[in-house]
Amino acid sequence: MPKNNKLKSILIIGSGPIVIGQACEFDYSGSQALRSLREDGIETILINSNPATIMTDPVMADHVYLLPLTTKSLVKILKEHPQIDAVLPTMGGQTALNLCIEADEKGIWKDFDVEIIGVDIDAINITEDREKFRELMLKIGIGMAPQATATSFLQGKEIAQQFGFPLVIRASYTLGGAGASIVYKPEDFDKQLSHGLEISPIHEVMIDKALMGWKEYELELLRDKNDNVVIICTIENMDPMGIHTGDSITVAPAMTLSDTTFQRMRDMAIHMMRSIGDFAGGCNVQFAVSPDEKEDIIAIEINPRVSRSSALASKATGYPIAKIASKLAIGYTLDELDNQITKSTSALFEPTLDYVIVKIPRWNFDKFEGSDRTLGLQMKSVGEVMGIGRSFQEALHKATQSLEIKRNGLGADGKGYTNYDTIIEKLTNASWDRVFTIYDAIQMGIPLSRIHDITKIDMWFLKQFEELNALEKEISNFKIDTLSRDLLLEAKQKGFADRQIAHMLDCLESDVYNKRDELKVNRVYKLVDTCAAEFVAQTPYFYSTFESDMQLANGERFAQNESKVSDKKKVIVLGSGPNRIGQGIEFDYCCVHGVLAAAECGYETIMINCNPETVSTDFDTADKLYFEPVFWEHIYDIIRHEKPEGVIVQLGGQTALKLAEKLDRYGVKIIGTSYKALDLAEDRGSFSRLLQENNIPYPEFDVAETAEEALAVADRLDFPILVRPSYVLGGQGMKIVINKDELEETVVDLLRKIPNNKLLLDHYLDGAIEAEADAICDGENVYIIGIMEHIEPCGIHSGDSNATLPPFNLGDLVIQQIKDHTHKIALALNTVGLINIQFAIKDDKVYIIEANPRASRTVPFIAKAYGEPYVNYATKVMLGEKKVTDFDFKPKLDGYAIKQPVFSFNKFPNVNKALGPEMKSTGESILFIDSLKDDAFYDLYARRKMYLSK
Repeated sequence: MPKNNKLKSILIIGSGPIVIGQACEFDYSGSQALRSLREDGIETILINSNPATIMTDPVMADHVYLLPLTTKSLVKILKEHPQIDAVLPTMGGQTALNLCIEADEKGIWKDFDVEIIGVDIDAINITEDREKFRELMLKIGIGMAPQATATSFLQGKEIAQQFGFPLVIRASYTLGGAGASIVYKPEDFDKQLSHGLEISPIHEVMIDKALMGWKEYELELLRDKNDNVVIICTIENMDPMGIHTGDSITVAPAMTLSDTTFQRMRDMAIHMMRSIGDFAGGCNVQFAVSPDEKEDIIAIEINPRVSRSSALASKATGYPIAKIASKLAIGYTLDELDNQITKSTSALFEPTLDYVIVKIPRWNFDKFEGSDRTLGLQMKSVGEVMGIGRSFQEALHKATQSLEIKRNGLGADGKGYTNYDTIIEKLTNASWDRVFTIYDAIQMGIPLSRIHDITKIDMWFLKQFEELNALEKEISNFKIDTLSRDLLLEAKQKGFADRQIAHMLDCLESDVYNKRDELKVNRVYKLVDTCAAEFVAQTPYFYSTFESDMQLANGERFAQNESKVSDKKKVIVLGSGPNRIGQGIEFDYCCVHGVLAAAECGYETIMINCNPETVSTDFDTADKLYFEPVFWEHIYDIIRHEKPEGVIVQLGGQTALKLAEKLDRYGVKIIGTSYKALDLAEDRGSFSRLLQENNIPYPEFDVAETAEEALAVADRLDFPILVRPSYVLGGQGMKIVINKDELEETVVDLLRKIPNNKLLLDHYLDGAIEAEADAICDGENVYIIGIMEHIEPCGIHSGDSNATLPPFNLGDLVIQQIKDHTHKIALALNTVGLINIQFAIKDDKVYIIEANPRASRTVPFIAKAYGEPYVNYATKVMLGEKKVTDFDFKPKLDGYAIKQPVFSFNKFPNVNKALGPEMKSTGESILFIDSLKDDAFYDLYARRKMYLSK
């Protein structure tokens, strides 16, 4: 039992819907905390309004409340569960902390005799109130940048006059750098000051003298009640101060920090954590270091909770910070706990890394037309990837290959910038592709000293890029048959993909792959073991690398592979890669359930994914985790190594689905719906022919591959016309056009962005109602798990629509047509597993918009609303273990559940907020109502056309 035996029942506050600045990393930490507390026999009660996450699944907590994160909801739960002893608010990001403070101010915790654990209110107040924090730091002798607090416009103006420019404005009590900005010129100051004061819930800003060009570091700490402190990870930002850490490329362990400065920083971090309050749990501290020999250290901020970086640090080191932090919160001490990876050593130790990790953020600026793409103090990324390698260069390449932005790594793909002015401008104003721009600048011959002067990125990092470029140039002098084994091995050790090497040698990717095979330049897999192989690790958490062979006494050559293949039957689940708009955490939910279901069927489960924020990449979710890019070459090597029964692609969104064609071509079994059926549904033309053959209505359409063909099609179809590319997710590139000029412009633009794509031109059913259905099919039987009606009219992407389950005003005739069409299509596509179909309803006739024979965004929502584990059932159907008829479906829902999209437009103030066929929401919440007379429903229905754009 835990050391504090009084704690029998604990309330955990989640982080709510995913927004820019607070994403799935808190789903990961919350899930770990719930599992950790349950291990100790503690009853767990969770409040969170996000239906897409694994955290709000019944398997995670004893009681899950999918309610709005308000004090009203807290009171409701505390009345229903008077046994609650404590609240743990540190696992749900800023949202949870702010709610905890509000409840404390209203006396709610006192009224219900609930203790706050894992942090204390004073610590939160000190760290959030920048003036108090500054006073404390000066008192304990920790350096801070010159700064002052303003609670009014006039105060702010006076401070600016005193400090001079450039200045940093930061709003108090906000997340993801909301309201923060760097101001270089006096004429921009007034606007940014007003914005910061407005966005802060207490109308307070801190104005700092900007430390532009200083280096930035983060430390992740854990402390127990006996004041033992361990530093779990030191993370260095490749980008200097001035770019939010969530938007920075970060590296662990720190690369350019001298040992003496590191020791000073450690001591300062521990001193800071001890001074802000007496609590047991996790903490994140950020520092700036001067880029000269003096290496002066200045404190930026401290967060007394698990943070975005804690998820990254957990995956980077294999040390599960949130899990251990939860144990500390209930009274354990670090020396009483086991290291979760070795199982034989103590948790009171600091992980050692014998590899390098690189995190690169993932942006979605294409969804916010007209947005300012310059990176600064306000976070703008929607997700992130992590690469693990034996060197910085290998990890950097693996991270760039994980991004899924049609790049194969750094350089060697013919897509770099070649215009001098463009490159200089992009280096000066850091944007999403700066990691590629640095490489392009070196390739063009711009001196490293000039790149350093502009970007202030440490010379050590720039030299790493320079070495990669030199190697690319050297390899380009050869042909595939003249390239030496040593040079090929060096290229692979530095992370170059086969595709990139093929580009350098002007040959096919398969030629490079075959050459590697012939020369035995093969991947080996290494353990993430937290202790640099000092102790035996029990946890199968792997990354790939390339090693020089060793020669044994008998002359045999080999490279050590730490991934031992068992003789059990295995299944690989492909993850969904980085979070982005259109493909978010709901696919991680599906992957986790897929892994659990396959394990129940007796399979050894293998997960491949590169997203450090998610539960699917937790080291103990699957039997084996390969933290690798969801990128063909990496996947194929794992398949050849593990020899699974097959691969599940329909749970990982479009990322996994796009690999189906290659898997099929290479003879790898796709579990569930076949590649042929997946392709048929994606190819808009073939799919419409299938509808024709089955007498199922669809809007008039035609296919075009050029602007000329599109204009000819427009003569046959009436405007408005919906233009849609094939093989995209989140409505990417979809547009409604109302005349030939708009049509031509849209088609030309789309074919430039997505070359060789087949475009489908539909007659757009103006004023139609939109609905969708999700179903499970085993090839013979179909079970519809849910039919939803959208509150917004047809034309707004389903991910951006408020959707009600069950429908609120579709007649029996329409519902029957939806059921009939769903059955027919699921069977005609030979679906085995999940399928989502979208409908447009006009004049009581149901038309098909599209069908996706895979897990959809709405599956977790329906599963939560009805209380049924549909992904578990669907996975067992895919594996052929069960038929649909073997399950006893018992959905339970009183009233209605509404899926409500959540947008992050506040990060892009000048962007057009109009909604249309292309998805823009970053997350969603669930709202339960008893009847359609509920005010919330009236409010949604009244605003349903507010943002409609064509």
